[in-house]
Amino acid sequence: MSSKTITVDQLKESVGHHDPIQIVDVRSTSEFNAGHVPGAINIPMEQIEGRLADLDTSRPIVLVCQSGRRADMACEWISHEVPQAAVLEGGTSAWETKGNPVVRSTKTRMDVNQQVRLVAGIMILTGVILGSLVHSGWYGLAGFVGAGLTFAGLTGVCPMAGLLGAMPWNKACPAGATR
Repeated sequence: MSSKTITVDQLKESVGHHDPIQIVDVRSTSEFNAGHVPGAINIPMEQIEGRLADLDTSRPIVLVCQSGRRADMACEWISHEVPQAAVLEGGTSAWETKGNPVVRSTKTRMDVNQQVRLVAGIMILTGVILGSLVHSGWYGLAGFVGAGLTFAGLTGVCPMAGLLGAMPWNKACPAGATR
């Protein structure tokens, strides 16, 4: 990582002092809801540059993601405007591995975008295998999914993500419920 970093222990020590750290989780909303550092706010990585006004630059800022890679990228992107920003080494994974609490509000730990990649990959693989073994018409399934992914990449609209996001395993937990 090329950005300034902070360890889990340093972050834990800093939380609660008179000059509190602002913790910004740069993962997707569904990843954030699946488990985040208490007190963190969610500004997805792709929005960070456009939402600098949402950051309190009068206090230290720590960027967090699952492992630290995305937070490092986001930190580099905003370093010209927010030079005091740092990255949590090891991200939420390291935070949780050390036995620290996380806030959860969904039942799934798999991000909807990861679910889209999984389902799309399975559909494409199925289309190619069935196209090779059963009938060449099955190649159309792979082409259809590829066209859908291209559409999603160009427009930012992904019908498959919308469908998967509406599935029961992606619904928020009732208040007070645990996994």
